Amino acid sequence: MRATIIHAPGDIRVENAPEPKITAPTDAVIRIVAACVCDSDLWSYRGVLPVAEPQPIGHEYVGIVEEVGNDVSSVRPGQFVIGSFVASDNTCPICQAGYHTSCQHAQWVNGAQAEYLRVPLADGTLVATPEQPTDELIPSLLTLSDVMGTGWYAAKAAEVKPGSTAVVVGDGAVGLCGVIAAKELGAERIIAMSRHESRQKLALEFGATDIVTERGEKGVARVKELTNGIGADSVLECVGTQESMRQGLQSARPGGNVGFVGFPHGTQIDGQELFFSHVGLRGGPAPVRAYLPDLIERVVGGRINPGKVFDLTLPLDEVAEGYKAMDERRAIKTLLRP
Repeated sequence: MRATIIHAPGDIRVENAPEPKITAPTDAVIRIVAACVCDSDLWSYRGVLPVAEPQPIGHEYVGIVEEVGNDVSSVRPGQFVIGSFVASDNTCPICQAGYHTSCQHAQWVNGAQAEYLRVPLADGTLVATPEQPTDELIPSLLTLSDVMGTGWYAAKAAEVKPGSTAVVVGDGAVGLCGVIAAKELGAERIIAMSRHESRQKLALEFGATDIVTERGEKGVARVKELTNGIGADSVLECVGTQESMRQGLQSARPGGNVGFVGFPHGTQIDGQELFFSHVGLRGGPAPVRAYLPDLIERVVGGRINPGKVFDLTLPLDEVAEGYKAMDERRAIKTLLRP
């Protein structure tokens, strides 16, 4: 099969690779219908995360079940399925508490930018759609594998409530999906922090009520100005840098909450400052499996359309261009068709 392999920073290739096989009775093999490039993939592409040797890449996927192991009962060949970027059993106490990405038997899913993918713990990881989706729905369903589920977790972790004010730090696909989540959870005011016109336009379409173009201390000052000097009830931190985290914490009101889902790089938090701020902080890898049934229903029912974050669609053979376009900010998110 064809599969995307990262050899070194900036070096993405499509190569021939062995087709995945069932190796455990809890496995499933799916034929990828659509995959995509994630902002977190760019950390390796840019050399922020080391690439010690050539390896498969990609963790967002939708597809058709081709084969299942003997112990798999919740999905069957021929079904269209969506899965999390972390495989989970969906039965352990941690999963039952809603934190599937910390499952006691968690396994990271990798290699989805390919024609086929082996998914471990298929019963707890994959969710089938009610029927075969139309082609128009596939981009939105694909976002549920990560970015929409991650934006949803950011909003839940930040405790967005009806009538509240939310700030979204970051205008990538996760941040934009965070705007959708804040709107769906009832935020009355949604302040999107963005310096890019195309992303601002999409944020407003998704439900943002205000755009803040400033960053750092100026950005915080603008948020305070918009909230009568108080700050936001909820802040969704969707970047993962020191600047974005500090901006998020300082934009929250005393007693507010910050949900942080941007993969942290060099982020440090002053414990004393956090102590006196009265701000709650929760984050981590989003347990997207917990939200899949609900989000599938919202997409299929036409209530949300997060697939609009894909502004570049390429065949799998052109995946290197997809990485380059996102790295150069010519694209928000690249969808790949094997």
